[in-house]
Amino acid sequence: MTTAACGNGVASRGPAAADARVDAALNYMYRTVPGTEELSRKAAGVLVMPLITKAGFGVGGSYGRGALRINDVTVDYYSATQATLGLQIGAQQYAHALFFMTPEALREFRRSPGWAVGADVEYVVSNRGNNLGVETTTVLDPVIAVVFGQSGLLAGATIEGTKYNRIIP
Repeated sequence: MTTAACGNGVASRGPAAADARVDAALNYMYRTVPGTEELSRKAAGVLVMPLITKAGFGVGGSYGRGALRINDVTVDYYSATQATLGLQIGAQQYAHALFFMTPEALREFRRSPGWAVGADVEYVVSNRGNNLGVETTTVLDPVIAVVFGQSGLLAGATIEGTKYNRIIP
């Protein structure tokens, strides 16, 4: 877990630095993953994790920090951690956004002392640079996850099992 956190100090210069990284991640996502800007406008809130560092050699983990935005305003800062066990070797960095599509889902996330991603999160992926795989059934899901900006030598960026905790930057 310590290795996964290397070079991932979003809070190193306080909230202004964290917000700047979130802005950059959102702009990148809007440019490279069509449909996300519209999805953002429909969401009750968006949690943006601009940099997740994941590493593993049998046992692994990931760590990152980001911000929750409601109506394009940062309301809280969060950390994301994940521990993994299994056949894995390498390191990877990526970003992700969680779109809370209902006020209830957003309220549950904010009230939880440590919210974990489970099977109730719908993943959408870019369809060959066209639009997101957002259909009527997807839009009805309470939480939609978009993983983007992957780089590194570890196959598969997933956020299932990731735990989010509110932090003070």
